[in-house]
Amino acid sequence: MMTLRLGDTAPDFTVETTEGKITFHEWLGDSWAFFFSHPADFTPVCTTEMGRTAQLSGEFSKRNTKPLGLSTDTVEEHNKWIFDVNDTQNTTLNFPIVADADHAIAQLYDMIHPGESETAAVRSVFIIDPKKKIRLTMTYPMSVGRNFDEILRVIDALQLGDAKRIATPADWRPGGDVIIPPSISDEEAKDIFPQGWNEIRPYLRTTKV
Repeated sequence: MMTLRLGDTAPDFTVETTEGKITFHEWLGDSWAFFFSHPADFTPVCTTEMGRTAQLSGEFSKRNTKPLGLSTDTVEEHNKWIFDVNDTQNTTLNFPIVADADHAIAQLYDMIHPGESETAAVRSVFIIDPKKKIRLTMTYPMSVGRNFDEILRVIDALQLGDAKRIATPADWRPGGDVIIPPSISDEEAKDIFPQGWNEIRPYLRTTKV
């Protein structure tokens, strides 16, 4: 088990999935990853989350982001579960689900929290960029389903920040004002943000991008 922090390189692994054997870094390529874990197959909250991920496949694709699920069961069990996911959530699940019956990947990514369960993974989220760096982690308890609007919002914010050298304020949504980081001087900002900005405080400058 290891503690993974923002900015760390996401550990690589080779594993069987519902889409065949993958080596994580090779599979990811030049894409972003939404890597998320589940306590077990055939559980109610997990079924809705797997279905929602499948329903949002177009949104993830627009963001050059590949979903990768994990549950501490076998490929055989996963494939049976996918049938239920598709049937109950009215979707077609076509992203890989990692088979992790021996908990090797769950332990590698610190997804087993003994205070919750000794054998089942909590609802972990890792957003990983094309350089294989961990950019966001979130951990939900087993009884609480993830907010997929927030997952997409964070991916949007990270990608915009990388492209435009900005930060995003509380409750930011695409199209909203963004923040010029204090590390960028006014002089440098004139070149980067020719559209200008609103200076609320010297350390708080907002603009449009």
